Amino acid sequence: MDARTFDKSKLPSRHVTEGASRAPHRSYYYAMGLTEEEIHRPFVGVVSCWNEAAPCNIALQRQAQSAKAGVKESGGTPREFCTISVTDGIAMGHQGMKSSLVSREVIADSIELTMRGHSYDAIVGIAGCDKSLPGTMMAMLRLNVPSVFMYGGSILPGKFKGQDVTIQDVFEGVGMHSAGRMSDDDLHQLECVACPSAGACGGQFTANTMACVSEAIGLALPGSAGAPAPFESRDEYAVESGKAVMKLIALGIRPRDICTRKAFENAATVVAATGGSTNGALHLPAMANECGIDFDLFDVAEIFKRTPYIADLKPGGKYVAKDVFDIGGVPQILKSLHEGGFLHGDCLTVTGKTMAENLSTVTFNTEQKIIYPVSNPISPTGGVVGLKGTLAPDGAIVKVAGLKMLQFRGPARCFDCEEDAFRAVEARDYKDGEVLVIRYEGPKGGPGMREMLSTTAALYGQGSGDKVALITDGRFSGATRGLCIGHVGPEAVLGGPIGLIKDGDIIVIDTETGQLDVEVEPAEFERRRKAWTAPANPYQSGALRKFANQVGSARYGAVTHEGGKAEIVCYADI
Repeated sequence: MDARTFDKSKLPSRHVTEGASRAPHRSYYYAMGLTEEEIHRPFVGVVSCWNEAAPCNIALQRQAQSAKAGVKESGGTPREFCTISVTDGIAMGHQGMKSSLVSREVIADSIELTMRGHSYDAIVGIAGCDKSLPGTMMAMLRLNVPSVFMYGGSILPGKFKGQDVTIQDVFEGVGMHSAGRMSDDDLHQLECVACPSAGACGGQFTANTMACVSEAIGLALPGSAGAPAPFESRDEYAVESGKAVMKLIALGIRPRDICTRKAFENAATVVAATGGSTNGALHLPAMANECGIDFDLFDVAEIFKRTPYIADLKPGGKYVAKDVFDIGGVPQILKSLHEGGFLHGDCLTVTGKTMAENLSTVTFNTEQKIIYPVSNPISPTGGVVGLKGTLAPDGAIVKVAGLKMLQFRGPARCFDCEEDAFRAVEARDYKDGEVLVIRYEGPKGGPGMREMLSTTAALYGQGSGDKVALITDGRFSGATRGLCIGHVGPEAVLGGPIGLIKDGDIIVIDTETGQLDVEVEPAEFERRRKAWTAPANPYQSGALRKFANQVGSARYGAVTHEGGKAEIVCYADI
């Protein structure tokens, strides 16, 4: 089918391009150089998170131009726009991190509003940094117009003293420096070489985790997540993404046709199999909410529990995203999982074919050591684990990929914000065997559910990564390693147990059984609860105030609206 022959009376853009009453609207398009033929074609929003905030985003505008060429070639009219992106690496370790999770909602909302306001018919979305990937996919699922997602690509690995390095090594270098294990000169040299190109952080951190999700869930073209940002092949994928979205318009395939419950299970499987970011357990429920699908932290954890860990990727392993690309990309991961019976092969994808059909032409590469067959996994269960217990009735999450210490029991050392914890760690004011507790950093209590990479990396750099545990109602970066448990719910500001524990309370962690308990009698907790009052939110204006007022539990993705279940009219059907 040729999109140029479409009857616009069935597309949203008819509201701005068709009929005598739309003469004023068309005049704006003539002002921008569109021809009459272009005005009457399907309008495709080509959105990127381009900005100059960080290397994750600086190549996205280039890729957007290629996507526009693909749309034009297939008979559509591309309309480019940008949305924001908060870059976690730069927001990390200070108040700026409160903006990070909030930005996911702003990205989704801003794409929605641009699409609604201008009546675009489809989306090609290009994103590069952690929250921009799920934020863009959330908008696609919310609007439910034909959509193709494309990752902007990873950064190339840096080289330091003959070894591949990533931004994780710099954060851990700060801890090494504070412990006297790295000189001023070495730290400076490391920071100068760790990030040598455009692209998102190179390990299996949040950006690359969600890039794998984009292919596993079916919203991205097979192989499109692999090429590093500087590579020309990424522009070729962008062209093909533009062409693919026009085919989806022709076929009438929408994101919710693709992102079924089975597709979300595939997505959770790839997070666990790759030892991906714990943030996957926050973003998948948020994406499912847009479709009206029930898929909370415990549903994600159930998939994690039965998934083998097969990808030897940083931070728990040895390799980075470029290494995966070199041996065949994300399809290699999916092929291994599908051959082992861990993926639903009947799920539809943006190719118009099923996952099994896409993988039928892929041969698993046996001449490499990065992705293992499921018959010989790194470990039989996933690299990410869900926890539950008296300290986390609404669940918690931990990355166990590469961990040797899977159980821990020790006294709590409580901090009411990340800054206090970081100062204590920087000064080495903690003891081996303690469980460091950082609370009032949840979605509502933070507000914003900050990531704690500065603190966890400092611990690891000081050589204490396997000597203490850390738990929080906030989040961790995908680059975090060590026994670091996040998303503890209910969060402290809501009166959850994490807000009632005291220094010295014994905390018991067992990642094999999925337990997170505190040895405090229920009656004692009730006495503490009666004496407890929630601290006031110091943010009484602006986006952080709005987020704190609207945000829900991390268990359900820390979302700010009711989602697809409450929907009466879908944008795609206007």
